[in-house]
Amino acid sequence: MIDIPEEFILHSSDTPFPDINTALKEPNGLIAIGGELTSSRLIDAYSKGIFPWYSEDDPVLWYSPDPRMIITPDSLHISKSLNKTINSSKFEIRVNADFSSVINHCKTVKRKDQQGTWIDNDMVAAYNKLHMQGVAHSVEVYEQNNLVGGLYGVAMGRVFFGESMFSLVSNASKFAFVYLLKNMAYHLVDCQIENPHLKSLGAFNISRSSFVRQLEELL
Repeated sequence: MIDIPEEFILHSSDTPFPDINTALKEPNGLIAIGGELTSSRLIDAYSKGIFPWYSEDDPVLWYSPDPRMIITPDSLHISKSLNKTINSSKFEIRVNADFSSVINHCKTVKRKDQQGTWIDNDMVAAYNKLHMQGVAHSVEVYEQNNLVGGLYGVAMGRVFFGESMFSLVSNASKFAFVYLLKNMAYHLVDCQIENPHLKSLGAFNISRSSFVRQLEELL
């Protein structure tokens, strides 16, 4: 049984987030519970280094883990096989052409060693609204004019907060990820928690305090 501090409960739309330095160590980074996925709440969360992550039928859970996984254009590692794909004419990149399809694919695609998804209908609606407000963006990969991969996230200042990606064919999500880092002028991409897939591309862990300091400089 987890002992949740009273100040972690977001009782209303204007209840502020607690100081992230009070985030729990187990589960790593839990900082708040409840609240709605309004645009203002989400923008405030990301600016503080907090993001929503919960299972369907659970209350909204907010996290700021320590350490935090990030990637930068300088740390990006491209394997020989991926580089061959990038240099071919196999895929076409589009940006923000079909955000709704990207987030819905991320919601429904089956993932190895995972049961279900953390993206529920409320999240889909919330991030679609952020997209319409120019805050959430998608990078899409097309093969013969068919959407075969992509990613979406939140962009603020020179930071891209990655949320999810999907592939229907090999290397499609990596292709989108490389494009994001090499062509979209972000100095830092937030990968949230350690992920072997992203680690193979050059993502690495930093402390939460270092991450927040970088946000203060880049937002």
